Amino acid sequence: MKQSALDRSILSGPAEGPVIATKEALSFWGGVDPATGSVIDVHHPLHGTCLTGGILMMPSSRGSCTGSGVLLDLVLTGRAPAALVFSEAEDVLTLGALIASEMFGKPLPVLRLGSDAFAALAQAKTAVISDTAVVADGLEIAIAPPATTALDLTDADRAMLDGRQGVAVQQAMRIICAMAAQQGALGLVDVTQGHIDGCIYASPANLTFAEKMADMGAQVCVPTTMNAISVDHANWQAQGVPSSFGDPAARLADAYVRMGCRPTFTCSPYLLESAPQAGESIAWAESNAVIFANTVLGARTAKHPDFLDLCIALTGRAPLSGVYLDEQRKARRIIDVELPEHVDDAFWPLIGYLAGRAAPDRIPLLRGLGSARPTQDDLKALCAAFGTTSAAPMLHVEGVTPEAVGAARGDADHASISRADMAAAWAVLNGGPEEVELVAIGSPHASLSECRALAEVLAGRRRHADVAVIVTAGRQVIGDARDEGLLGRLEDAGVQVLPDLCWCSISEPLFPTRTRALITNSGKYAHYGPGLSGRAVRFGSLADCVEAALTGRVAPRLPNWLS
Repeated sequence: MKQSALDRSILSGPAEGPVIATKEALSFWGGVDPATGSVIDVHHPLHGTCLTGGILMMPSSRGSCTGSGVLLDLVLTGRAPAALVFSEAEDVLTLGALIASEMFGKPLPVLRLGSDAFAALAQAKTAVISDTAVVADGLEIAIAPPATTALDLTDADRAMLDGRQGVAVQQAMRIICAMAAQQGALGLVDVTQGHIDGCIYASPANLTFAEKMADMGAQVCVPTTMNAISVDHANWQAQGVPSSFGDPAARLADAYVRMGCRPTFTCSPYLLESAPQAGESIAWAESNAVIFANTVLGARTAKHPDFLDLCIALTGRAPLSGVYLDEQRKARRIIDVELPEHVDDAFWPLIGYLAGRAAPDRIPLLRGLGSARPTQDDLKALCAAFGTTSAAPMLHVEGVTPEAVGAARGDADHASISRADMAAAWAVLNGGPEEVELVAIGSPHASLSECRALAEVLAGRRRHADVAVIVTAGRQVIGDARDEGLLGRLEDAGVQVLPDLCWCSISEPLFPTRTRALITNSGKYAHYGPGLSGRAVRFGSLADCVEAALTGRVAPRLPNWLS
């Protein structure tokens, strides 16, 4: 094929293998098993496919920032794809491949192809990649070398690059500059705070990276909070968590605390007193938090991958690209939503899930929802579910979110979400049986108002003896709930409230082993839950979850506002 400026090596290197092509983006965290290299996302077309040794082609990645850690682990254990080929901008997996090369000497090629070359290569059975070309079944695509950008660096930036603030900061700045170059950034931006997602023990690679940086003397230079981790830090041994998992998970958290991060251990940092203000440039990882910060708070942060989050916290500098820039925050798709009457809390995660499917690669503007007056909890659920199906770092909701006025670009295209679309998505997320043994609340971490709502509807009632009800929440929320008397009320109703870990990182034995099916009010966990837990999952409102808690069953029905 004729050389195109769009056909470019992002990270160079040789590779060959079978072509594994999909039109749908994939989250490596929650979507790929690091122990096998196989796709475990039951909703993805590649479900069950082993990616090891293949030339993986997809438009971009989506979902969790932790995908970079999963990819790094796959590289270090020899289970990774032979190469990654994207048709759109992609940061999460690219960063994992960059870390593998920079810090561990294990390169994994990453390419970005224009639409014509991508479509042609996707039809091939096998491919061979070199620094200058891709050859596949009689097809040859010339590849331009990685882009180089002359970054406009300050004297302080150059001092960090030269190692004058230590080897850890030097390594961090090298990684930041490499990512800035592949993003096309011309410079870096100061950030006021960070949020670390890489503290989740998604794989041994997360621990390897963190302890290596900590041993080099790394210390954050801006206030930095920490995401949910993978164990209840103070109690995992008493809870029966095997030391083979609990020890490295706790060590991972400790490594970040050693580097100066606050042990907030929450995936909802926007609920903390340190939440940023509108217009504030920050550096958060964790997909739901990034989307909420940009969308609801009006702060500015890219969806930083795991590992890059720490690099930025060590330097206080981030690539000046993406939604740090005014123009990049504009909506490229307008989605008109049919608003049913009398919607309940399940409506918002369902719409977030569908909006992500309707705009998997771009920021959307949702219209038609303003009269429903969503609460902050509704918007939390919307943003989290949107992040499972879209790679975009934010969205706008007309009449609701702070930047929605004038948010759409002049060339924005149009889509819609109908009641029929909602009913179809409800069915997709409700493949489980009528009987459930577990109610899962708190993905993302429950807010104080959500704890109040649950305590109120359970007042004077006790859960069914065969149903476990578990809420995950951040330490600050749990402390406030204790002070308010909510924690005692929930515990009296048979509810277990767990700190530090979230549903997307919880594992047995804290995840009740006898569970065959569960119900959740989280669109995010309804999507990831089947692959992460190996159980059938039902999705519903808080009222549906309470019905299951009291009776052990929820009839498979559409909500009243859809029926």
